[in-house]
Amino acid sequence: MELDKQQIERLRERHHRRHGIRPAHSEAMENVTRFLKRAFNIREGRAPYHVIRKRFVNGARLTGSHLCILIIAMLIASIGLDIDSDIAIVGAMLICPLMGSVLAMAYGIATLDREITVEAVAGLALQMAFCLVTSTLYFKLSPLGTTTAAIIDNSTPTVWDLAVALAGGFAGGLGNSRDQEPATLIAGVAVATALMPPLCAAGYGIAIASGSLFLSALYEFGINVVFIALAAEAVLLLLRVPLKRDLNGDGVVTAQENAAVDELSRKVRRRIIVGTVIFAIPCIVMTAGSIGSAQAGVQDGYGVTETTRELAAVLPGFRDYTVAVETSAAEGDEEGIVEREIVAHVTTGEALGAHNRRVARKLIDLNVPELDRVEFDVE
Repeated sequence: MELDKQQIERLRERHHRRHGIRPAHSEAMENVTRFLKRAFNIREGRAPYHVIRKRFVNGARLTGSHLCILIIAMLIASIGLDIDSDIAIVGAMLICPLMGSVLAMAYGIATLDREITVEAVAGLALQMAFCLVTSTLYFKLSPLGTTTAAIIDNSTPTVWDLAVALAGGFAGGLGNSRDQEPATLIAGVAVATALMPPLCAAGYGIAIASGSLFLSALYEFGINVVFIALAAEAVLLLLRVPLKRDLNGDGVVTAQENAAVDELSRKVRRRIIVGTVIFAIPCIVMTAGSIGSAQAGVQDGYGVTETTRELAAVLPGFRDYTVAVETSAAEGDEEGIVEREIVAHVTTGEALGAHNRRVARKLIDLNVPELDRVEFDVE
């Protein structure tokens, strides 16, 4: 009886399996897989679980020195925003102690430790309130009080901020879980994931009574907090940090408590994923709008859409903003030479004071450096 090709192939495969013979491409894929698993094994070199817990939790403790550093960081960040100094803003990021509360919150949620979570959230809320009050007072007393490019940058949340927060949170969680001290890595994460500048920008929004700027800056701060914590939680889950299973605090873990904790862990993860996706939707929408405006080409060649949003946030009774190239014959010229001027028109419902006009001119100059003049119209 002759065997067909399929039967022969099946017999060959059975023979290979029986004698441990595998195709060359299959063996190569397994080698690559093993290499990748070994190369990206984050459990290798991790610190003991009690050390990880100590590092994550201790950073959230509010002591006298912690609050002093918070005040200094807030003051440096506010000055940096006020004078548009990147160096001052980076310095504030380096010493900002807010990251400790965010990582402690991530640890509490990842391990289902209600006590740690509540303490971290309460500490973060207290520090937020403290920074908002003090930064508002600073901008109220500041003789400058203008909306700088740094303030706009730190009150305009985008998907890129979200991505940086995710990467920074993952790096921060990974650094806190290593055998070696994570000081250098955490400092880099603090610079990458700006927490203090958006909070101080929100204080500026309160100082100038701009609800839209306040909410936008506060939302950017929230994006950073939520996605830093989310990425740090992911690291802790990958490291299989043990959950808190003693629900009633009697020192004995029963089978019922084990089952309840496992079920609660699944519910919490699902809710966190759904909640963070919903929280990110406005950021995604705003980024899509910005990209659409950038692709509009000549129609928005002078950043009209972005500047319109900024002017609406700081000018009372703002109605419209346009930029146009106007031509006119040169005065006293008989040869028909035409002069070209780039003119911005700002329309408001009420006459603007000298201060608001200076603020508007500075914002327009950011996107139209070759601007010749600004005309303010009242409807």
